[in-house]
Amino acid sequence: MAGDSSDKKEGESSGPKDREKKRSRSRSRERDRDRKASPAKERKRHRSRDRKRSRSRSKSADRERRQKDKERDKDRERDKDRDRSRKDRDKDGHRRDKDRRRSSMSPKSRDNRLKRDKDLKKEEEEEEKKKKEKAQPLSLEELLAKKKAEEEAEAKPKFLSRAEREAEALRRRELEVEERRRIIDDERRKRRVFQDIGRKMLEDPQERERRERRERMERENNGTEEDDGRQKIREEKDKGKELQAIKERYLGGIKKRRRTRHLNDRKFVFEWDASEDTSIDYNPLYKERHQVQLYGRGFIAGIDLKQQKREQSRFYGDLMEKRRTLEEKEQEELRLKKLRKKEAKQRWDDRHWSQKKLEEMTDRDWRIFREDYSITTKGGKIPNPIRNWKEYDLPPHILEVIDKCGYKEPTPIQRQAIPIGLQNRDIIGVAETGSGKTAAFLIPLLVWITTLPKIDRIEDSDQGPYAVILAPTRELAQQIEEETIKFGKPLGIRTVAVIGGISREDQGFRLRMGCEIVIATPGRLIDVLENRYLVLSRCTYVVLDEADRMIDMGFEPDVQKILEYIPVTNQKPDTDEAEDPEKMMMNFESGKHKYRQTVMFTATMPPAVERLARSYLRRPAVVYIGSAGKPHERVEQKVLLMSEGEKRKKLLEVLSRGFDPPIIIFVNQKKGCDVLAKSLEKMGYNACTLHGGKGQEQREFALSNLKAGAKDILVATDVAGRGIDIHDVSMVVNYDMAKNIEDYIHRIGRTGRAGKSGIAMTFLTKEDATVFYDLKQAILESPVSTCPPELANHPDAQHKPGTILTKKRREETIFA
Repeated sequence: MAGDSSDKKEGESSGPKDREKKRSRSRSRERDRDRKASPAKERKRHRSRDRKRSRSRSKSADRERRQKDKERDKDRERDKDRDRSRKDRDKDGHRRDKDRRRSSMSPKSRDNRLKRDKDLKKEEEEEEKKKKEKAQPLSLEELLAKKKAEEEAEAKPKFLSRAEREAEALRRRELEVEERRRIIDDERRKRRVFQDIGRKMLEDPQERERRERRERMERENNGTEEDDGRQKIREEKDKGKELQAIKERYLGGIKKRRRTRHLNDRKFVFEWDASEDTSIDYNPLYKERHQVQLYGRGFIAGIDLKQQKREQSRFYGDLMEKRRTLEEKEQEELRLKKLRKKEAKQRWDDRHWSQKKLEEMTDRDWRIFREDYSITTKGGKIPNPIRNWKEYDLPPHILEVIDKCGYKEPTPIQRQAIPIGLQNRDIIGVAETGSGKTAAFLIPLLVWITTLPKIDRIEDSDQGPYAVILAPTRELAQQIEEETIKFGKPLGIRTVAVIGGISREDQGFRLRMGCEIVIATPGRLIDVLENRYLVLSRCTYVVLDEADRMIDMGFEPDVQKILEYIPVTNQKPDTDEAEDPEKMMMNFESGKHKYRQTVMFTATMPPAVERLARSYLRRPAVVYIGSAGKPHERVEQKVLLMSEGEKRKKLLEVLSRGFDPPIIIFVNQKKGCDVLAKSLEKMGYNACTLHGGKGQEQREFALSNLKAGAKDILVATDVAGRGIDIHDVSMVVNYDMAKNIEDYIHRIGRTGRAGKSGIAMTFLTKEDATVFYDLKQAILESPVSTCPPELANHPDAQHKPGTILTKKRREETIFA
């Protein structure tokens, strides 16, 4: 029992240390067994142990990293709190200082204050140490994690608020507006520069030289006046200074006391009296220096050349004036007097033709006169034009009739065609419509008929008329008849119109009664001649009005047939005698046996008209007024491209804007003319029609209504396109574009007459492509019209139809 108890005591005394030793021995034995038993298991165990260690290490590293981040955040918060507490302490310290100053400090408070200061210093030192410890660079893992977080934040879509989107849109809009404004300013600046360059290039060289000379002279004059003014001011100043210096020297002028400067004065003051200035010498001997005069072409450098030239010329002028004798001076005065007289005579001769009498007119004046009225002539020995009715040698009864008809001043075609007609010369007059051509061929005819004895005229009444006037349309023939009756009725000259649409028997009866002038359309005149209602045995005056229109309408064979009815015995010789004014005047005054005179008036000169002129005219005088075949300068041409279906809508839109009646609307087909007029009447517009399908009475009624103001709109075909004179037509609308440019020119010639302006509006479709090029050229030549870009850039308007375009070959390099 005693042994057991001793063993127990030993076991108790041994304690936990012995137990731990026993356990470690057992573990080592087991390990030895395992090593001896299976080395493969040992290896597996090592591997699993390594894996566990690495996992535990990575976990511990993550834990440490997280802990460090938390510590850093805590440190930052602590720093912020310390900064706040320090600021508060500083404020408290300031307050305490103020309190201490106010009250006397006790020894206890001083000790407390010293302790507090020490504590604060210690805290600051600790904070500085911590900051130094903290200022360590981030590790690679931290940098990568930070970068990854930033990339993820950037990759996430950012949703803007409405206000932010509006602000962004406004910013973008402002940028766009700024960019557009900048582009427009650049273009405007370039255009201005280009226009200035173009204006300078287009300027006449003589005009440019005159302008530059004028500017140079103005600059020189201004320069001399300014120089003289400056010189006077300078001399006055110098005189004043000289007087002041004399006063100070001899009259004891008051001198200003000089201010003394002390040694301790910091600011340096440089003061001096103006009287002590020795830079300007007031002695005139030294001041007025001798001017260097270099003979020949020499000049002093550094001084204005123009000033030197002026001074040099003044110097030589004074020198010559001093050296001249009395006789030389008298001779110079005589020479200048003659020069002035010559200049005055030149000025007198160079007066404008309107300030001169007829006898004083020179060749130069007549040339200027023709240029003023845009008259161009061709054909030898053309007589001078008429300046006014009173100056020209016309019979008094003719002048009286002209005055009654209201012709105050002759038109350009009348000014030149009447003198040629009174010489019995053949004339080709190329002038625009509405230029007074009717009076231009009537007045020479009336002068010749009135020179014949009245008895001879009555006896030969069955021999036919003295003159035949041919016109392409009935309306134009009736218009010429009105003018002829206006001129011929006071003189007892009878006129008959032979046109279609009126009874042929009635016309034949009037012809048998006798007449001096017949106005006719080609078709009805041939009918009358073939039926023996009329003979042309004494016809000596033939007028072809609107000859190009007659040929376009296919009347060329009819015109030739009519001219064959006229006897050939009175034809002019095709020699120089036909251009001799003296012989032609003698023949004109010889009575009824004068040469046949053929007058042709046209607005354009196509080849067929030239062919007709060569056949029947003898050495004609050609008169061009303005630009032949070009639109009138006062007509503004507007062009609108559209489809066929849009025309009616556009026309109503134009009419709804308001217009000054009357206006003319041109349509190509008779049926379309009637349809359009009816639809306009339904809309409430006063419209009438005029075309070849209407009877003569209907045509006359339509024209008279339009002229009287009963109707506002005339819807017509090309029948109204030539020669029709309706006063104050404000607008012409080409509802259908004309088939050729000549018809278009005649159409728009219905407006802008007698010095007034007008508008021509044209509706274009794809079917009118053949006329695009000519129309574009016509608009570009007009000074008051602008070609729209749709027409200007259209492919069919780039070249004339029928022309073969040759492509330019590329530049090729040939290696031989």
